Amino acid sequence: MAARAKKAQQRVKPLLKSTAAVICPILKGDITEKRLPEHRLEEAVRLAQAIDLTVVFQQCYNLSRYRPSHLLGEGVVEELHALVEEQKITVVIVDATVSPVQQRNLERALGCKVIDRTGLILEIFGKRAQTFEGKLQVELAALSYQKSRLVRSWTHLERQRGGFGFLGGPGESQIELDRRIIGDRITKIKKDLDGVKRTRGIQRGARQKVPYPVVALVGYTNAGKSTLFNALSHATVLAKDMLFATLDPTMRAITLPSGQKIIASDTVGFISHLPTTLVTAFRATLEEVLAADVILHVRDIAHLETEQQKQDVLSILRDIGIDEEILEHRLIEVWNKSDLLPTNAKKALNVKAKNAAFCIAVSARTGEGIAALSEAIEQRCTKNWHTLTVNIPHDNGAAFAWLHQHGKILKSRTAQKHTRLTVQLSPQNLKRWESGAENS
Repeated sequence: MAARAKKAQQRVKPLLKSTAAVICPILKGDITEKRLPEHRLEEAVRLAQAIDLTVVFQQCYNLSRYRPSHLLGEGVVEELHALVEEQKITVVIVDATVSPVQQRNLERALGCKVIDRTGLILEIFGKRAQTFEGKLQVELAALSYQKSRLVRSWTHLERQRGGFGFLGGPGESQIELDRRIIGDRITKIKKDLDGVKRTRGIQRGARQKVPYPVVALVGYTNAGKSTLFNALSHATVLAKDMLFATLDPTMRAITLPSGQKIIASDTVGFISHLPTTLVTAFRATLEEVLAADVILHVRDIAHLETEQQKQDVLSILRDIGIDEEILEHRLIEVWNKSDLLPTNAKKALNVKAKNAAFCIAVSARTGEGIAALSEAIEQRCTKNWHTLTVNIPHDNGAAFAWLHQHGKILKSRTAQKHTRLTVQLSPQNLKRWESGAENS
């Protein structure tokens, strides 16, 4: 037994030091692709590095068309095969959608593992998920992705430690999976996620009874959401210059400088061509964004493709049911990383932000603009609140405390028998006040 275990460990070691080639097929005349090839390639390389792959080769290839058999042309395949042998590359990452047949043919032609963009992102998510819910969501997406490939391309799933085995190879136990087994597992996970969805609905209902506004942070991956979350909440959420540093959602109660209390929710980062299986699997989590009172769209304003990243994020938000009306009344654009801009560009950005509605230029790293952002959050939170003036008898301490806890006191004047308060209340709290909730 000990000898077998030792051999298994020896076989696993090369997987932990995998070398990768990253290629980015560029289809000539593709008007749907708005991003520059070099930026696409750079992002694909960073995705590979996010799971500790050592990238020894990266290249864009211009293609007149995608080949049905190998996706790539014969000359490109031959060039890559020579490179794989020379550099001893263990995995080739194709920054595109590769069909099961194309993946199988490429693996045979190149003599190494091949994964596409979807497989790579799922591998990252599989490695990063920490909570029970996160692991369920990623496993659902991974099984949906694997289902056709296991049947059409190979008959086993090669597993390795961490992730979902898309990078794995012979060396550890092989688990026989077929359609029925995968289908049964998918059904069970969906039932479990329905339970998660119900639990989240109950939690949202509980928050409405003590209704602090919920502020959800969304944005392109590595835009600085977690750093901003930490700046607002003084929390210690993992914040790294890394794609998908945060996967599992985090929530914190925050008191703004004015005394207004909110609940901030940090969510998973978005990315261009995010696999639909992931959007579907994470819908229970993303519904937190749909239910949020304020949505902070955190943008890396120093990135050369910040506008394209913005459109990618908005596209995913629309997919989960956030329409233009919601965006108009709840969204704040946070132009983060302003400290990385040259002085003149930074000045121009600040002027532009002042002239735009609910656009705030900040640096989450240095703290610049955080106070203005807190003020904008409060304005959004109280935009639809009602202002009323009430006289509270001095002996009704419960009502006085309730208004202080659930509303925003604008004026307070003490008279002989009562205190006259001018207070703002949310629509929900106004109903509770009128129904006598302060006495319950």
